[in-house]
Amino acid sequence: MNKRTYRFDPVDLQQMRLLGTLAPGKRVRIMLNARELAVGLIRGRLRRRYPHLSPHALNLKVLEEVARAGRTRPGP
Repeated sequence: MNKRTYRFDPVDLQQMRLLGTLAPGKRVRIMLNARELAVGLIRGRLRRRYPHLSPHALNLKVLEEVARAGRTRPGP
């Protein structure tokens, strides 16, 4: 049997339909809030991993990680 491991969860179609009913400004606000949460989680994890880094160096690490995630392809 071939088990597939996905890097990302599948798209939630019901959530997409609900978001489609919102005004564009509200959809953008939701997207920005989600991004803020994700970046905050990344920053917190990196801060625990590298407690000695200055805020500037930590921000550079966050940017590196976000850029790397943007290059990651979905799928098994």
